[in-house]
Amino acid sequence: MSIEPKAPSADRLPADRKTSFPTMGTIIERRPQSSQSGLAGVTATQRVPGIFEAKEDSVLFSTIQGLFNWARSRSPWPLGYGLACCAIEMMATGASHHDMARFGAEVFRSSPRQADVMIVAGTVTHKMAPRLRRLYEQMPEPKWVISMGQCANSGGEFWDSYSTLQGVDTVVPVDVYVPGCPPRPEALVEGILKLREKIIRGG
Repeated sequence: MSIEPKAPSADRLPADRKTSFPTMGTIIERRPQSSQSGLAGVTATQRVPGIFEAKEDSVLFSTIQGLFNWARSRSPWPLGYGLACCAIEMMATGASHHDMARFGAEVFRSSPRQADVMIVAGTVTHKMAPRLRRLYEQMPEPKWVISMGQCANSGGEFWDSYSTLQGVDTVVPVDVYVPGCPPRPEALVEGILKLREKIIRGG
C-alpha cells in the first residue's frame, strides 16, 4: 500500500482546497493597506475556499490590553452634551449625511455613566464649569474629552469676557482639539478619527 505525498499548501489550487476541507465554507479575506491603525480601506474582497493557511500575513500577535484598546477605539460612546452653536454641527455629524455610525460613535448617551467620550461642543461659562467637571467625574474609566470649537478650546470670540471659561482644559483634561467657529461636521469626524488612533495606541 503506497501513500502519495500530500502537496504543500502553497501549491494547492482552489479546487483542491475544497476537497481538503469539505466541511468548511468559504470566507472573505481582507488585508489592510494602511499604516494608520487599520483605519483606511482594504483591497477588493477575494473569496478563498476553505480556511486561512498558516502564512505570515494571516497571523496576528497582540496583547490583551492591545485587544481591549482596539475594541474601545471602535466604539466610542459620546455624551450628549451640547452647549452652544457647535452642538448644531455635532448633531449634523450624527445625522445620515455624515453618519458617525461608520465609526461606532452614533450612540449619544444621556447618562454620563454610560458614556466614555465627552464632546464639549460650545461655550463654557464659569457657571457651567463645575457641572461639566461633575459630569466628567461621573463617567467611568477609561474616558476621553474632545474640545469642539474655539469657544471650548480657548474662549473664542469671548476670550476677554468675564463670564466665559478661557479653555475647557482648565477644568478637564482634553485629548483632542477640534478648531473652528463653529467647526464643520467633517472636522468633528476627523477629531473622532484622531481620538481612535490615540485610544488604540493606549492613550
